[in-house]
Amino acid sequence: SPFDYCDIVTSTTHKSLRGPRGGIIFYRRGAKPRRQGFVLNHGDDSNYDFEEKINFALYPSLQGGPHNNHIAALAIALKQVATPEYKAYMQQVKRNAQSLASALLRRNFRLVTGGTDNHLLLWDLTALGLIDRNYEKVCEACHITLNKCAIYGSISPGGVRIGTPAMTSRGCLEEDFETISDFLLRAAQITSIVQREHGKSCKDFLKGLENNKDISELRNRVETFSSQFAMPGFDT
Repeated sequence: SPFDYCDIVTSTTHKSLRGPRGGIIFYRRGAKPRRQGFVLNHGDDSNYDFEEKINFALYPSLQGGPHNNHIAALAIALKQVATPEYKAYMQQVKRNAQSLASALLRRNFRLVTGGTDNHLLLWDLTALGLIDRNYEKVCEACHITLNKCAIYGSISPGGVRIGTPAMTSRGCLEEDFETISDFLLRAAQITSIVQREHGKSCKDFLKGLENNKDISELRNRVETFSSQFAMPGFDT
């Protein structure tokens, strides 16, 4: 937890928190702790002064007025986070991420940091000769959502970032992410074939995706698999 070490902590609210799109800022309030050997001056210097500065920076300086519906949605998300069910969900998110990482490593793919301890992993595509944006496009055409991401030592982004919260929210367990790893592997094979036959440039590569039978086959497999799991919100 960063709260023991940081006076200000920021976070998005729409990713693993599963709340509305936005951000949240935590800051310290009250008296500063005395440090041994230091004598604090009386007055403002003895108290944290983040609250007024952060509030003024947000409104009226940077943002408009508050949206009460957005605040309500975030309040509901934070209430859910305080439940044992959310803790169990997040533990499953981490297990699923480790399962996916292990499945990719068994296929001799390179993951930045060699694995993961959290809810996502970063796959280095440079060793496979794949262009990150091309792989992202193939996955998008097959209804797999991930995004290209920078990796250390590469001039271009070079990798893709894959998270497990979304499919965990739909009920996927470790063995399901073994299946997902097969989809990711097949998408990599398709990307390699299209790059070889049509070229790596964005224009040429996208032409190679048009009416591509391999894309259609993988997309059908992904849809058949994902249809087994409930989509949150579809029944409301």
